[in-house]
Amino acid sequence: MTDKSPKRPAKTARPSVVEHLAEAIFSGRYQPGDFVPKEIDLCQQFDINRSAVRSDLRQLVDVGIIARISGHGSKVRDYEAWNILDPSVTEWMTRYASPNPRIQREILAFRLDVEPYVAMTAAKRAKARDLVAIEEALEGMGRCLKAATPEERRQYSDYDVAFHVAIFKASHNIVWSQLSHILRPSIHLLIETSNDSTADPEASFERHRQVMEAIRTRRPREAFQAARAVLQGTADALGIEPGDGTLGDWLEPA
Repeated sequence: MTDKSPKRPAKTARPSVVEHLAEAIFSGRYQPGDFVPKEIDLCQQFDINRSAVRSDLRQLVDVGIIARISGHGSKVRDYEAWNILDPSVTEWMTRYASPNPRIQREILAFRLDVEPYVAMTAAKRAKARDLVAIEEALEGMGRCLKAATPEERRQYSDYDVAFHVAIFKASHNIVWSQLSHILRPSIHLLIETSNDSTADPEASFERHRQVMEAIRTRRPREAFQAARAVLQGTADALGIEPGDGTLGDWLEPA
């Protein structure tokens, strides 16, 4: 027997105000101190009710990106207030932050302050399985070094991220290991952008190889210097000067 009951139309997902605002904020269209559109304007723009708009705005409030100002609306907070360790924030950063040089500087500043010391510690503590993971990531980078297609370039960046994450793990420090996972999307953003901009990918690959060799041969000071050289290459590719006052000081290891 044929079912002749009318078919219900498939439900469509409502427009996402939070995604729209996250894209606008992370790409830099709204800067810290700017007010985002008022609730009533967002209701009209997205044809949704006020409670739905408030629910989406609450997501941005909860991670420190905007603040509700009574009688005025919602204002973008300073970058220092953003909870960049929240998975939603790192996801938005990866998807939307490429055009925003301030966010790129902040991510690079973190890496400048931390990664040379992570590499130095990995040179002291890495186990055999850690070295295998680092070497496999480097070998993947080598296979994609002459990347000719967008897919191959993405694979190169994926291996590059895996290389750095493997070094974080090789430090055998629980905090650094966890940070490498939480910040992986933002690190990927920086690496992908710098790889697309670098003028000499072979030189970049060689700098990575020197980090691996210093870790493999248990030379902490050389690992520190090699990791610093990798990050200098990233800064050069992005057109960011380490001495411009926005990045952390590079200290020699004790």
